[in-house]
Amino acid sequence: MLVDDQAVVRAGFRFLLEQAEDIEVVAEASNGPTAVELARLHHPDVVCMDVRMPGGDGLAATREITARGPGADGDGAGAKTPAVLVVTTFDLDEYVFGALEAGASGFILKDCEPEELIDAVRRLADGHGLIDQAVTRRVITEFARRTAPPRSAAEEAAAAAQLTAREAEIVRQLARGLSNAEIARELVVETSTVKSHLGRAMAKVGTRDRLQTVVWAYQNGLVPG
Repeated sequence: MLVDDQAVVRAGFRFLLEQAEDIEVVAEASNGPTAVELARLHHPDVVCMDVRMPGGDGLAATREITARGPGADGDGAGAKTPAVLVVTTFDLDEYVFGALEAGASGFILKDCEPEELIDAVRRLADGHGLIDQAVTRRVITEFARRTAPPRSAAEEAAAAAQLTAREAEIVRQLARGLSNAEIARELVVETSTVKSHLGRAMAKVGTRDRLQTVVWAYQNGLVPG
């Protein structure tokens, strides 16, 4: 689903995305409240969300969409919660912080290449998180620092103890920005093994995608901030 107050932007995104045979645009919205309603009706896998829009901003809509569990209205039972990709002209840290706080799974700038947008949608649909490379990793560490409650060494150890040693190592490698294939090469294991361990780790700590897992790792001391 595409959410942007400019019709020409939505039309451009639709044209680009529908060049990919595996992507279908199921709905469009020009403001946040409409986006929330259409997400409830259409159950998209990914929502491409603008930030600044008259009549309801994208961050508030993101918060409502991601907070609503699958089938929360008794409709679309079994449908997963959409992943939100924030697409904006602004690369200010505060917008990234706001997107992460609202539960977004990815953040990309509107001046990205068409292939980058298509890849970002695919990544989020597959449960991966993403931040535009123009926005450095310090954003994640700073966000984690701001939002994490003070934790003692014992509390951090208890958080880490939720994971096996292998799961914790894979989460640390993930926080370095490595892909599953790169982690597999680093640890000399199969890519499918990495994916399996990561899936179990996410289930244990209650994160829904890779980006939120990296944030969790920073917040709980698995990765030094």
